[in-house]
Amino acid sequence: QVQLVESGGGLVQAGGSLRLSCAASGSTWAIDALAWYRQAPGKQRELVATINKSQGTIYADSMEGRFSISRDNAKNTVYLQMNSLKPEDTAVYYCHTTYIGLDVWGQGTLVTVSS
Repeated sequence: QVQLVESGGGLVQAGGSLRLSCAASGSTWAIDALAWYRQAPGKQRELVATINKSQGTIYADSMEGRFSISRDNAKNTVYLQMNSLKPEDTAVYYCHTTYIGLDVWGQGTLVTVSS
């Protein structure tokens, strides 16, 4: 099995930055892509960015430029650097991967951006 644990969320003022981390454990040899999703209050969960083992990245259109996903394969950790944060970025941010075809989610970390 694979477990994901996020950290780094918190309260930040608009225009500020945060760096989220997601540490994977368990059968990490099986992990290829790692992704960040977010879910704002009353909204559906949406993709923020994804990165594969070869460091290839894909961003949601609205995220690219302000957000940057990176990965340390030796530490089995994926990061999300978020800059120029806006109140509408307020959400629970989740780490995601798949393991033998099954979705694996972290518990989420709350990011609150105040205006």
